[in-house]
Amino acid sequence: MRKLILTSVASIGLISLGACQSEQADQVEDQAEAQADALEDAADQAPTEAQEDALENQADAVEAAGEEKANAMDDNGEVAPSEVPGTTTNNQ
Repeated sequence: MRKLILTSVASIGLISLGACQSEQADQVEDQAEAQADALEDAADQAPTEAQEDALENQADAVEAAGEEKANAMDDNGEVAPSEVPGTTTNNQ
């Protein structure tokens, strides 16, 4: 199980950055979210609270890294208003 998790987490680094298109950025973010979900599922099965917390923290880090990578890949490096705390799509 740990090998699967480590393989999943390591694969985020293997994502190709060849083309900078929003669709690819979405795929990067989706893959990171899937990996984070797998880590959260593993956390639910962890035998100790410390292991559960560690896996949940790792899941948060994987998701954040995927989001950052996706933002960097986005057409102009712009960040959607929904990703900025305290802003809405109506802010100008």
